[in-house]
Amino acid sequence: MRTFWGLMRAYWFSERWKEAWTLTLVIALLTALSSKAGVWFAVASGELGNSIAFLHDAANPHPLQTILTNAGILVLLVVLKDAGFTGVRNLVSTTLHRKWRGWLNNQFNQALLDGNHTHFHAQHGSVAGGIVAPDNIDQRVQESIKDMTGGAIGLAMGVLGVATSLYFIGENLIGSSVEVKGLEFLGSYGTAVLAFLAVATYVPLNTWIAVRLGRLLERLNVRMQQSEGSYRSELITFLRRSFHVAASHGEGVQKSMHDRLYVDIDKTWGRLNVVNTSYTSFELIYNFVGARIVAYAPGLVSFIHNRLDYKGYITGSEMVAQLISQCSWFIHVMPAIASLRANSQRVTELANAIENVQQPQEFYRQTGRSDFAYGSQNPVFGLTIQKLELAHQGEDATPFLSAANLRFRRGEWTFLKGESGTGKTSLIKAINGLWPYGRGTIVFPEGVTSFYAAQEVKLPQVSLKQLVCLPGPEDDHSDTQVAAALYKAGLGDFIGHLADESREGKIWDQILSGGQKQKLVVARIVLQQPGLLFLDEATGALDPDGKVAFHQAIKDNCPDVTVISVMHEAVPPRSLSGEEFYHSLVSIADGVATKKPLVPSLPRELTTILAQPRPAEDKWLRFSRRLKQK
Repeated sequence: MRTFWGLMRAYWFSERWKEAWTLTLVIALLTALSSKAGVWFAVASGELGNSIAFLHDAANPHPLQTILTNAGILVLLVVLKDAGFTGVRNLVSTTLHRKWRGWLNNQFNQALLDGNHTHFHAQHGSVAGGIVAPDNIDQRVQESIKDMTGGAIGLAMGVLGVATSLYFIGENLIGSSVEVKGLEFLGSYGTAVLAFLAVATYVPLNTWIAVRLGRLLERLNVRMQQSEGSYRSELITFLRRSFHVAASHGEGVQKSMHDRLYVDIDKTWGRLNVVNTSYTSFELIYNFVGARIVAYAPGLVSFIHNRLDYKGYITGSEMVAQLISQCSWFIHVMPAIASLRANSQRVTELANAIENVQQPQEFYRQTGRSDFAYGSQNPVFGLTIQKLELAHQGEDATPFLSAANLRFRRGEWTFLKGESGTGKTSLIKAINGLWPYGRGTIVFPEGVTSFYAAQEVKLPQVSLKQLVCLPGPEDDHSDTQVAAALYKAGLGDFIGHLADESREGKIWDQILSGGQKQKLVVARIVLQQPGLLFLDEATGALDPDGKVAFHQAIKDNCPDVTVISVMHEAVPPRSLSGEEFYHSLVSIADGVATKKPLVPSLPRELTTILAQPRPAEDKWLRFSRRLKQK
C-alpha cells in the first residue's frame, strides 16, 4: 500500500476479496441498468416533447391523453432510474465504502500498534536527514482514509457509467442516425458521426481546463489538511495540559499560539474558496453549453432539411446531452479527484513511513549512529549491559552517556541517580529499545517478562478491570485476581467498579488522582508479576508514605523481580522497619554510568539489630553479648 494503485487494489486482493468483489459487481450491474434507463429516459423525453408539439395536430385524436401517458411513463422511468437503480446503487456503494474503510483502518492500526513500536519510531523523522516524519497521523488514519475510499468509489462508478453510457447511448444514436446534407458520403451515419465528433471535441477541451484547475485544488487540499491537522493537534494537546495552563495563567500565550495556527487555515481556505468558486462557475457554463447548444447542434442540419422529424431531433439531442453528461464525469468530479489525490498522498506517505521503520536501527542509521544489539541469556545471570553509548542525532554526535559494563542480578533492586538531564530515563529507554541513537549490547534474561512504568500515565476510555489488566486482555485474569491486586495496591475502595468504564459521567482518567493512578500501576505490576521492572518516575505523585507503600507492595508480592528505578529523590525510600528496598546504585556523572552497592555489606546480626526501633546503646550492648556468647 505504498503506492496509489497498490493502495487502491489492496482490499480487493485481501482475505476479504469475496466481500469486495461481490459489492463491486452489484454496483457495476446497477450502474449498467442506470445507464440503460438513461436511454429509456431520453426516448420518453422525446415522446413527451413530440406529443406536446403535435397537440393541435388533426391526426392526433387523443392529444391530452397522449401527453399524460408520456408524462406518466417519464415519471415512472425517473423513479425507476433515480430511486431504483441509482438509489440502491448508492446504498451498496456506501456499504462498500464502509467495509473498505474499516479494512484499511484495521490494517493501519495493526501496522502502527505492532510489537515493533512502529507508532513510536514513525514519529522520529528528521528534516536535516531528509526523512520527514508524517504529521498528524490521527488525521491520516481517520479523515484521509475515509475521504479517499469514498472518493475512489465515486470515481470508479463514474468511469463505469461512462463506459456503459457510451455503449447504450451510442448504440441508440447509431440506430436512429440519418443522412446529413453536405455529408452524404457518411450515409445514414451522418448525425451519429456529428454527435460523436461534438462530444469528442467539446469534452476533452474542457477536461484539459478542469485538469489545470484540479492540480491547483489538489495542492490547496493537501495544505488545508496539514493546517487543519496541526490546529486540531494543538487543541488536543492544550486540553490535556489544561491544568498547567490554568495554574501558570498561560491562557494569553496559548491563545496567541491558536491564533497563529489558525492564520494558516484562514489563508489557505481563502485561496481554496477562490479556486472552488472559479471551478463552479466554469462547470455551470460548461453544463449549459453542453446540454443546450452542443447537444442540439448535430441533428439541427438534418432537422432543417426535413430529413429528421421533431421527435427524432429531440430524442437524439437528449441522447447527446446524456452522452456529454456521462462523458463529463471527469469534469464534474475534478474537485473530488483533487481531494482523492490529496488524501491518497497523505495515506501513502503514512504507509511509507510505517514501512521505513520496520527495521528501526536501519531507519535511524540514515540520520545517525544506531548499533544496538539485543540478546538473551540464562535467567540466572540477570540483565547485562556492555559497552553502551547513547547519543543524539548525527553521525558525529558525541555520546552524552556511556556505560562500560552493568549487570543487574535476579531479584536485585537498583536506584539510578544523577542530575536532571544526565540521561537516566534515556538509559531505561535504550534498554527497552526505545532510544534511537548510540551503540551497545543489552542481554536480557531469557523467558523473563518486563514491565515499563513510565512517569506519565495515560488512561484510555476502558473499564477499570481493563486498565488493571494492561498490557494484556482482561480475559487473562479473573475478577478475583484483579480485585486482589487492587487491594494490595491500596485501591480496595474501587473493587466494586471493575466493569465500569466511567463513574458519574467521568472516565477513570478524570476520577483517579495522580497518586491513585500510580497506585494503579502497582496493581498492574502485582497482577502481571514481571521478572524485570523499570520504574521511570513512577512514584512522582506520591507522598513519602505512599512511596514506601508503593515499594513495599512490590517487595511483598513480586519477590524475585529485578527493579531498575529512576526517582528525583537523592536517597531512595526505606521500609517502615528501616530496611533498604534497593541493593545497588547506578550513578551518572560526567556522562559515565557506574554501578556500586548502595551500602556496604553488614553481618546479618547487625542488620537485624539496626532494623529494630530500640535505643542505640541497648542495641550495641545486646550485640556485644551475642558476640561473647559465640
